[in-house]
Amino acid sequence: MFKILFLPFIVLFIFDGIQNPKQELDAFWEEASRTVEEGDFEGYANTFHPDAILVNGISGNSYPISNALQGWKQGFDDTKAGEMKASVEFRFSKRFHSETTAHETGIFKYTSQNKGEEESTVYIDLVALLTKASGEWKLLMEHQVSITTEDEWNAIK
Repeated sequence: MFKILFLPFIVLFIFDGIQNPKQELDAFWEEASRTVEEGDFEGYANTFHPDAILVNGISGNSYPISNALQGWKQGFDDTKAGEMKASVEFRFSKRFHSETTAHETGIFKYTSQNKGEEESTVYIDLVALLTKASGEWKLLMEHQVSITTEDEWNAIK
């Protein structure tokens, strides 16, 4: 009888020790935002799986993330040097996940401003596929579906 009474507490204790994938994924996206804002290129590159793919629905291309990172590096360097300000925020309308996989649909808001220039903001529909390996979430695929609007951004809370 004593064992039966404590069984629910043991189960709760075990499940309480398991990190919620949503919380981990929220932390992943916060880290991605931090790296953009600080111009931390290595940190940003580390959010991707080595075999990750960027699908660019805007230009109609698909290529290894290493190619995209090469094109983005100067912006990170400029941000780190204080020649540019940059930020990215993420909002999600659909989030499917397990302990080791995630498929997230939403919008990212990217804002940049070179010294002496006007601030520029773009909203991009995003689909992201992630995997968790060796305890870390990594992007396998980033699909920048299309340019969207601030109204669509505001519709996602």
